[in-house]
Amino acid sequence: MKNHIITFLIALLATGCASSIPVSPYKDKVFPTVSGRNLDGKEVQLPAAVAGEPAILLIAYKQNAQFDVDRWALGLAQAKVDAKLLEVPTITGFVPSLLSGTINSGMREGIPSEDWRSVVTVFEDGEKIQAMLGNENPRNAQVVVLNREGKMIWFDNRGYSPRLALEVKTLIEEMR
Repeated sequence: MKNHIITFLIALLATGCASSIPVSPYKDKVFPTVSGRNLDGKEVQLPAAVAGEPAILLIAYKQNAQFDVDRWALGLAQAKVDAKLLEVPTITGFVPSLLSGTINSGMREGIPSEDWRSVVTVFEDGEKIQAMLGNENPRNAQVVVLNREGKMIWFDNRGYSPRLALEVKTLIEEMR
């Protein structure tokens, strides 16, 4: 019986992006107001938490998008991109919300504690993000560049590319 319950929970968790939502025009739209918790346990409101400075959000809808998130984070660091960078795991659905503590605890195990504040997990407001950005290519990071006012000025979800990282760097430098 216990194995059936675990199988059922895994099946529910796997349906986070069950219906495909196409990318909508994002340019100059304000990023939706969402609430999440960083891995330090502090509540974080986006985009308010990054207001006043350029920011890059690396949004992941599925666990296997972490590879692309890591490539983006490393590439942006190597390019010395001067912007606030947040990883935003966005997990939708009732069951994941119930398991949010367990999910965040698992993420803490694989991330150094000094980086916990830059990982903001969004559970309850995940649908707002997906409605704005779509959920096509869910195995890739949804990369969003926000200006000082929280407006989305750049987006890509095709996977990491050094060329795109340098494009983001140039865009950030133009905002400084």
